[in-house]
Amino acid sequence: MTENMQSAGVDPIDVVRRHSLTTLVRDEIERHIVEGMLAPGDKLNEADWAARLQVSRGPVREAFRALEQAGLVRTEKNRGVFVRTVTLAEAAEIYTVRAVLEQAACRMLAANIDARKLAVLRDWVDAMRAAVDVQDHDAYARANVAFHDALVASAGNLKLYETYRRLVSELSLFRRAALAVQADALERSLTEHRAILTALASRDADHAAALMHAHVHGGLQRAHAACEPAGALEAVRMPASSASSVSPDG
Repeated sequence: MTENMQSAGVDPIDVVRRHSLTTLVRDEIERHIVEGMLAPGDKLNEADWAARLQVSRGPVREAFRALEQAGLVRTEKNRGVFVRTVTLAEAAEIYTVRAVLEQAACRMLAANIDARKLAVLRDWVDAMRAAVDVQDHDAYARANVAFHDALVASAGNLKLYETYRRLVSELSLFRRAALAVQADALERSLTEHRAILTALASRDADHAAALMHAHVHGGLQRAHAACEPAGALEAVRMPASSASSVSPDG
């Protein structure tokens, strides 16, 4: 392959360098999208990003293509590249698939959890507790996301994790800033994370999976409560589960 590249006048070092730059640019733009610095509908300007990141326009163009494949941006002919908008119906579908993936991750992890994996999850629950104590919603959200990410990663199935990561990135596009937060929302969420952790520590795969389903389903319920008129909460449902607890944050 190297000989073919060289014979075609392509510098393999330049290819590697270009690929690395594209990845860095893609990661930076994705970070802006996921963290809300870029909102759904915002236009991405190739020249602006090239200047901001001090790279040529080539890696930015390639990063835009990668982000489109990941479902984070869309390209409109003769108009440019825009951050995607995820509708409530799309978000409901994502929540449904996410619940299935995280249930599967709980079952896998419960079968092979060890002290190290348990300690990582416990540290994130402790971080959530610290955020609740000072009512820091941003810090709580970061710890919450990190807990779920660590849980799925620890399950040991790379394809499951990659699929999960894409779903979570898409879900970040769903507008949740206006969601009403109940006074005890963080406390209830923390209690549910602790319950999931306890079930995993006990290697109770069925209970951990059921708790996770209810937890993710709660996020969908809250999204509907905020985005739909009163009484429309039941418009879209996730598959039923034997678990009854509901999470305020998902």
